[in-house]
Amino acid sequence: MSEPKAPTPAPGDTYKGWLFKWTNYIKGYQRRWFVLSNGLLSYYRTQAEMGHTCRGTINLATANIAVEDSCNFVISNGGTQTYHLKASSEVERQRWITALELAKAKAFRMQAESDDSGDDSTPPAAGQGAGSRNSEVQSTLRTLGSKVEDLSTCNDLIAKHGSALQRSLSELEGVRLGGETSEKIRQVTERATLFRITSNAMINACRDFLALAQTHSKRWQKALQAEREQRVRLEETLEQLAKQHNHLERAFRGATVLPASQSNPAIDSKGPVSGKGDASDEDEENEFFDACEDVQEFITVPADPKYHRRSGSNVSGISSELGMDDGTTSLDEQSLASNPESPQSQELVPVRKRRTRIPDKPNYSLNLWSIMKNCIGKELSKIPMPVNFNEPLSMLQRLSEDLEYYELLDRAAKCQSSLEQMCYVAAFTVSSYSTTVHRTGKPFNPLLGETFELDRVQESGYRSLCEQVSHHPPAAAHHAISERGWTLRQEIALASKFRGKYLSIMPLGSIHCIFEKSTNHYTWKKVTTTVHNIIVGKLWIDQSGEIDVVNHKTGDRCHLKFAPYSYFSRDVARKVTGVVTDKDGKAHYVLSGTWDEKMEYSRVMQSSRGGENGADGRQKTVYQTLKAKELWRKTPLPEGAENMYYFSTLALTLNELEEGVAPTDSRRRPDQRLMEQGRWEEANAEKQRLEEKQRTVRREREREANRAASPSEEGKESADGAEEVEIASEPSETTYKTDTDETSSDLSLSTETLHGSHPPAYSMEGPYGAPVKSGHQDNYKSMWFEQLVDPVTGEPTHIYKGGYWEAKEQGNWDSCPDIF
Repeated sequence: MSEPKAPTPAPGDTYKGWLFKWTNYIKGYQRRWFVLSNGLLSYYRTQAEMGHTCRGTINLATANIAVEDSCNFVISNGGTQTYHLKASSEVERQRWITALELAKAKAFRMQAESDDSGDDSTPPAAGQGAGSRNSEVQSTLRTLGSKVEDLSTCNDLIAKHGSALQRSLSELEGVRLGGETSEKIRQVTERATLFRITSNAMINACRDFLALAQTHSKRWQKALQAEREQRVRLEETLEQLAKQHNHLERAFRGATVLPASQSNPAIDSKGPVSGKGDASDEDEENEFFDACEDVQEFITVPADPKYHRRSGSNVSGISSELGMDDGTTSLDEQSLASNPESPQSQELVPVRKRRTRIPDKPNYSLNLWSIMKNCIGKELSKIPMPVNFNEPLSMLQRLSEDLEYYELLDRAAKCQSSLEQMCYVAAFTVSSYSTTVHRTGKPFNPLLGETFELDRVQESGYRSLCEQVSHHPPAAAHHAISERGWTLRQEIALASKFRGKYLSIMPLGSIHCIFEKSTNHYTWKKVTTTVHNIIVGKLWIDQSGEIDVVNHKTGDRCHLKFAPYSYFSRDVARKVTGVVTDKDGKAHYVLSGTWDEKMEYSRVMQSSRGGENGADGRQKTVYQTLKAKELWRKTPLPEGAENMYYFSTLALTLNELEEGVAPTDSRRRPDQRLMEQGRWEEANAEKQRLEEKQRTVRREREREANRAASPSEEGKESADGAEEVEIASEPSETTYKTDTDETSSDLSLSTETLHGSHPPAYSMEGPYGAPVKSGHQDNYKSMWFEQLVDPVTGEPTHIYKGGYWEAKEQGNWDSCPDIF
């Protein structure tokens, strides 16, 4: 925030600054310039628009100001106008709330004074308000009485003339006339009588109204006077509270300023929350409020006030209530408040400077005819997909981006409690989706045997290796190990369903995270990724589904729910909620946030049934929680990211050339390198060459496998096959079974936006944990991974067998195939 403003503005001052305003579910929060002046809050797109174009204004005199969480607040004037706003920090939000409350109090008072002066021709004195209101009511009653008298006079005239009319008609009846004439006269007489009855009824109703008004006039006067006095009291109370709030904020800022010798630069850099003193930390620990709100599963309410009397010395008592009576420090005091990275450790060894930019994405228009003319006369399986739909990264590199927020696992490795550790692991699972919100480009499908090495030992203490272990169906194995005590491994395959307007990508395969010190073994699966507006419109991505993070050692579990986007939902977009429970099902923490911004946690002090009934008729669980604290927050994208495929800081470095990597590394892929350099036509030609080369190699491998299979061996395999158990997945609804390698995946998936693919077909044999024999005809074996039955989940998976880093140290890559 660079806007000039005083920290504690006076009620009459003009207050200006940048805020993020919610626009719609497509664009989300947008940065706008807000100006508060004379009780009116106006906003503009830029400061330059202040002189000519106002985008909207709301009157604070009739507005309601509500605080949602640490940075969000809502201003509404009763339904016609509602502003959902977000400040850059909690302190910034509090400054705006203080300024808005002071401005609202003054605007409310000025409006009341103007209303009083406009009611009468001369402004009444302060002591004459009640008399003025009384005279107004009396004047209204006199007016009503005069109107009723006028109606009564009209009635007399009607009765007089009606009687005369009836006498005249009676005289006419005495005259001997024809039968038809007598009938008409009789009808006129009846109508005149009905007219007189109606007039009498009208007069009676008006008299009743006048009597009722006179009877209740005193009651009206008393009620009006009471409302006026109550309004005055509320104005005075609101103004007093706003001044006290302003005073407390100034006192708080003055009390939390530390001397330069005591301040920790690493903690100060985290923001105002991390820089609080010890006293404020204790207050923050004992403050209770609603941690999150998921109307479909549970409800959170502030905990019982008795917990306010608990001091920091008896936190161990609370820990014992939560089942953490092992003498360990709680998550609130140690894990979250501490800086996860040691500044000294980062200064020991100079690290390599990574690149921060790549060439801007060219503004090439997509010419459909140029694509179609290359397809004339070709088989469907031979149609190449242009790089126009891609981004200059492979699927293996996208898989490595799961380690963007590796520091969450570093923190988890330091936790003494498995429940605390579960919170960080759950936040890590959510953080892996934060890079997908704007990334609508399709990554390059890896060639069979392609690898990607991510060595960040010096900077971050970990290194990882990915390999494309299967191509029909596509599957990639990933192994990452850290010097800070954790290992991550996964094998991801994709199943896709095309629904016309959108494409659903269902990940298949489990992710494993093992901590060396505690030997805790966590597993989870990924949620469904949906790419909308496939045919027409701007592409946008949503994540939806549920994740169960399971600790197989202790039985702890975290159930995360990714809420799907809905036009009719009033909740925040991309919301994620979760509950951490122990093996007995007792809730200990509630998680909430969004998968593209941040995650927070709240400790559960008590839970009970008795909330509102859900859609299935069952009562929801009510959790009494402590104040929420932040677990993870997304790092802002680098400057100019919109011109660089919306790459994050890590993604910009993934395709940077490095020495010593394997010849099969994605960095050495020529078509991907040409696309990054903006040479898309050459990249398309190189992509077709690589695909054709892979087809040729595969056909040769299949021919060799067929020659190696003798008739006697085939008979033996047939006899042994009776004991094999086939585990095959159902084919995707839109998967085109072709004979190609690269292009078949392009045709079956219009994007592999992240995690997942079609599951491999396996046949398991041998004892528990033995190697698994592939059912594919070419019998391809991966270079660095071995296919085994996982001892925890029982699923066939590829596990790193070693040898890569040793080969790199020796510089010996003779065993690597020539795939490029």
